[in-house]
Amino acid sequence: MPLLIVLIGVVLLIFMIVKLKLNTFVALVVTSFIVALMLGLPFAKIPGIIESGIGSQLGHLAIIFGFGSMLGKLVSDAGGGYRIATTLIDKFGRRWIQVAVILASFIIGLALFFEVGLVVVLPIIFIIARELDMPLMYLGIPMAATLNVTHAFLPPHPAPTAISDILGANLGHVLLLGIVAAIPTIIIAGPVFNWFLHKVYPKVYRKDIDISVLGEYKEFDLDETPKFGISVLTAMMPVILIAIATICSFIFPKNNPVNEFIQFVGAPDLAMLLSLVFAIFSMGLWRDKKMGEISNSMVESIKQISVMLLIIGGGGAFKEVLVEGGISNYISTLFAQTNISPILAAWLITAILRVSLGSSTVAAMTAAGLVAPMAQQFGSNSAMAALMVLAVGAGSVFCDHVNDAGFWMIKEYFGLSLKETLLSWSTLTSVLAVAGLGAVYAISLFV
Repeated sequence: MPLLIVLIGVVLLIFMIVKLKLNTFVALVVTSFIVALMLGLPFAKIPGIIESGIGSQLGHLAIIFGFGSMLGKLVSDAGGGYRIATTLIDKFGRRWIQVAVILASFIIGLALFFEVGLVVVLPIIFIIARELDMPLMYLGIPMAATLNVTHAFLPPHPAPTAISDILGANLGHVLLLGIVAAIPTIIIAGPVFNWFLHKVYPKVYRKDIDISVLGEYKEFDLDETPKFGISVLTAMMPVILIAIATICSFIFPKNNPVNEFIQFVGAPDLAMLLSLVFAIFSMGLWRDKKMGEISNSMVESIKQISVMLLIIGGGGAFKEVLVEGGISNYISTLFAQTNISPILAAWLITAILRVSLGSSTVAAMTAAGLVAPMAQQFGSNSAMAALMVLAVGAGSVFCDHVNDAGFWMIKEYFGLSLKETLLSWSTLTSVLAVAGLGAVYAISLFV
């Protein structure tokens, strides 16, 4: 019966989002109320449970997510992303062009969300493909694969940050292990898949490039953009601060004054604040921008993520209902009675939800609420909890298809037919998810 209630809730959620075209946040809250009633939760407590779910989810995440979005917008508006991409591509040359695209997409992807990163990098990819007389897909696949991996695996992106909070994983551990898992995943889903797809389905590797599909986009004069070093440092500063704090936590004694200061500076909230302040100077004031212009960019960034924040809050409400209704414990007990590992269970549940719901964030949030008790069995082993986060992240990108906006962005930008997009992009995201799961399993052998 508990599983039947969850199934009814998920089907209802899919129906409202896909068929009724209802706003995702509203659909999540409505589903939360209905599932709470079906689970027999007391009427008087249901509003409080949903309010608690939204508040507890957004309380910590809003700071990281909000500051991260502002930082990414400042880097993008100043031309920092353009400088990073063009410099790397110019240095690596034609032979290693895929490596250059991967590195540029990885650095930009740390600061920008998938859709925004796509819009920043694509114009550069279009121009490079045209100048080198290359098929757009040859450069587009490693770019999109890399942006997808950073979005799914690495804080301060919303899904891995939120999942870490739900599963009680250390954000620094998630970041370090996420980078380790990202490397083989990107290689398999990028250059390796690119080679394979070119062999079996060369039709999509066309050289006719129509840059008009990008619409209006900001063009930069390279000489007027920030230098490469400062652009990379600004984009990667949150990652650097959090990573240093995590590494030092293993090196220095816990009560060491130096270590305490490093942990303070590397705490995710403060790391994001310090990085944002640095970006205000490096991408703004030092480039003679007025504070009013900088503030406008930051306001625009919040507008871009406001809907995403609400969706994450709605996912938190649904998760809280599942926890309070005993569903999480029930599913955890159910899997405990089988031989399926928690990592595979987390990936599988998320992948099923992803295919059904379309939104990787909603799928990840819902799955994290269901598998949270499984992560608790690891106790003080934060590394294993971090791997659970990565397993959920890998599952959340599985088989992107017609019910997700990203699918249609790829279709239109690359000039593909529906069939071509399904055979190339949907296959790519499936390979990426499976490769990510394999990388997580490989890491689990050593932690």
